[in-house]
Amino acid sequence: MEDDLILHSLNALRSMEVIDIKNGVKLGFVKDVVIDIKESKIVSIILPSMDKNWFSKEDDIEVPWENVKKAGMDVLLIDTTDIIKDNFKNNI
Repeated sequence: MEDDLILHSLNALRSMEVIDIKNGVKLGFVKDVVIDIKESKIVSIILPSMDKNWFSKEDDIEVPWENVKKAGMDVLLIDTTDIIKDNFKNNI
């Protein structure tokens, strides 16, 4: 993503819709951002859990910034291949 220089504020990131680049599924909006202050870079974005049930524990999904493939004006395209595998293993 170093090729495309688009600057966004943290508030702008939080209003961006996140879409899986592999299948086009809308994953919601950025809930939070994890920043490495020493390196001055984004480490990951936090998405709300896809499972919104009164009886289930709501776990946020952490997406490493390396999985963000494209940041547009109002959307982030991410690759969830590794994330889905990791979350599936953690829920077993």
